[in-house]
Amino acid sequence: MRRTAGFSLLEVLAALVLLTLLLLGVYSGIRTATHSVRSGTVAVERLDQVRSSQQLLRRELAQTMVAPIGHDANGDSVFFEGKARSMRFVAPLPGYLDKLGPQLMALSLVDDGHGALRLDMQLAMLPPDGKPPKPLGKPQLLLDRIKSGRFQYRGVDAQGRPGDWQDRWPDGRMLPQLVRVELTPLGTTPWPVLTVPLRIDPSSGLMLQGPLQRLRGMGGGP
Repeated sequence: MRRTAGFSLLEVLAALVLLTLLLLGVYSGIRTATHSVRSGTVAVERLDQVRSSQQLLRRELAQTMVAPIGHDANGDSVFFEGKARSMRFVAPLPGYLDKLGPQLMALSLVDDGHGALRLDMQLAMLPPDGKPPKPLGKPQLLLDRIKSGRFQYRGVDAQGRPGDWQDRWPDGRMLPQLVRVELTPLGTTPWPVLTVPLRIDPSSGLMLQGPLQRLRGMGGGP
């Protein structure tokens, strides 16, 4: 009798090995493609975060208003507070939020608890009766995972000559002419150095004659 042809055990094992190698190759390709898509998505989201943060800072700093945010030791009104890792100023909110009126904005570089910094923005409403500003909710995150950063300020001297960049604005009774935000984010997404000229709102009814003259002396007024 003629025997029925079939596969030997060795042939079956060889086929299983080839099939396993084929499946591993397919899985590796899918995993690599998925990782590439995820990495690209994270990079795009990070870039969008940097761009939106820069656009917000540029818009709000450029609209800084001469509105008092406090008083110094002599009782003079303070309109701007600038330090290396924090600044406070008054500006209108964008879009429909502008109906709430000008807000006190506080920008801060704070420790995130994981060896890096984050850039926060805190909004506060200015009561019309002159009472201390009332914070609106919790601080909002603008940018996280920052390796290092600082705010710098520049004005002009009494002779109208541009001064040096400073990590601290010395006289809050006047506004700086320029504000610079330098950040070094973690990762490969860069932060282009942001330098914003401050524009004074000439319609503000809160300008006092003394600070106004000093501002004009600095070249920051209209």
